[in-house]
Amino acid sequence: MAPIPGSGLAKGLAVTLRTMTKKTVTAQYPDTQPELPPRSRGVIGLFEENCTVCMLCARECPDWCIYIDSHKETVPPAAPGGRERSRNVLDRFAIDFALCMYCGICIEVCPFDALFWSPEFEYAETDIHELTHERDKLREWMWTVPAPPALDPKAEEPKEIAAARKTAEKLAAAQAAAAEAPAASEAGAAAEASAEAGAAEAEAATTPKPAAASKPAAPPSAPAAPPGDDEQPPAEGGQA
Repeated sequence: MAPIPGSGLAKGLAVTLRTMTKKTVTAQYPDTQPELPPRSRGVIGLFEENCTVCMLCARECPDWCIYIDSHKETVPPAAPGGRERSRNVLDRFAIDFALCMYCGICIEVCPFDALFWSPEFEYAETDIHELTHERDKLREWMWTVPAPPALDPKAEEPKEIAAARKTAEKLAAAQAAAAEAPAASEAGAAAEASAEAGAAEAEAATTPKPAAASKPAAPPSAPAAPPGDDEQPPAEGGQA
């Protein structure tokens, strides 16, 4: 069936009429900031403490827009008798955002989580040379990196967090044991002294006491002698 002439125009006019009656939803940028998704690719932030100068990000970058300079330093042995080691020290880490195509390969290949996406995108410059951000500027972008999304409640705990938690628990247990050791020694000494005192009292109670020496009995007093025959009782009246 052949279409009716002018049906397409009528449909277009119907869409126009429907949208004319609706309120506009256009965000007036920059007065209204857009709500960006958490995984927006705005700018790359550098967490310098995690960088080991492995050069993986610079080698894998398709645009060769990452510049890294470093030097080696000798680290003294950690224990007496050990050998010295050498480590890389970061001197320069820069990204030329005039060349970057925001593919995210550098962030994916970093084995130590030193690079992160930040949703900030307002870093336009009037001079193209100022789009090369050195490590100080890249470090400032780290403060705008959003927190990682929450893990699935049934997901396993990350190995790094589990190891850190176990180390913290062992340290807390060691500190608690060290704090309880003096109190336990004092309690043990007091219990030992109490036991010794109880044993001494029990020994004293079971030991028989010697009988007390009896005093000699006093001699009985002699009875009064009866009056003799040669002695006359005194006469009455006072005469002999």
